[in-house]
Amino acid sequence: MPFPAGHEPQAFDPTAPNESRMHDYFLGGKDNYAADRQAALQAIELAPELPVLAREGRKFLDRVVRFLAAAGIRQFLDIGTGLPTQGSVHQIAQAVAPDCRVVYVDNDPVVRVHAQALLGGDPRTTVVEADMRDAEGIASHPNLRRLIDLDQPTALLFFHVLYTVPDDEEAARTVRRLSDLMAPGSHVAISHPVSDLCPEVTARLAFLYQQETHAIRGTPRSNIRSRAEVEKLFSGWDLIEPGVVYLPLWRPEHETIESSRPIWSVGGVGRKP
Repeated sequence: MPFPAGHEPQAFDPTAPNESRMHDYFLGGKDNYAADRQAALQAIELAPELPVLAREGRKFLDRVVRFLAAAGIRQFLDIGTGLPTQGSVHQIAQAVAPDCRVVYVDNDPVVRVHAQALLGGDPRTTVVEADMRDAEGIASHPNLRRLIDLDQPTALLFFHVLYTVPDDEEAARTVRRLSDLMAPGSHVAISHPVSDLCPEVTARLAFLYQQETHAIRGTPRSNIRSRAEVEKLFSGWDLIEPGVVYLPLWRPEHETIESSRPIWSVGGVGRKP
């Protein structure tokens, strides 16, 4: 998972909670350690809906990737991919169009190792170990250049990652620098937790994550972003209907929401004119 400036990831330490592994626990995965589970359970005490939120995030990813592949996009750049799970971007996209090519980007070497194992030598997918703020480094990486032609439309994916950059200007700059490298007709997808529905809960969670994990560094925030602040990250892109909405509301496919509690994460897709 990418980290803000001046706070690069530390050496692998299974005794320290890690946000990616906590998310894996929320999804029912097995790539987590006791410290991750303990921190995840602390977070669930504050917000029991967190596992549901994680699953809604995966459903959103699935709908978005299928939508983009069906629309003709054949190149996908997944930024801050985190630990891979079943139903990853390349599996979803290639089920729609087998010629889809996917590049995963993360600066966590543990994520890179897991992703390479999952890919199993698939020539249409690769992993780039890089910081998401280093747009030029990502674009010039030989693994990316082998699969992605940036002169052709590309899907730029920021699923549940930009909240790890607490500074609004830096988050916007991260999106903008990568966006500037994309060809017209490219698409960007962003999902992001927001504070609008449960500000007290999300403020406590923001504090917990800043204290207990390496997920959020840099200048601390009193809370996570609002929906309006997330929408600003799409500056320069034409939002596709229905815009930036709560995840279950983005082009639902007769799905039922698993919880009566608020799903306080939003997402949207934009197209580069």
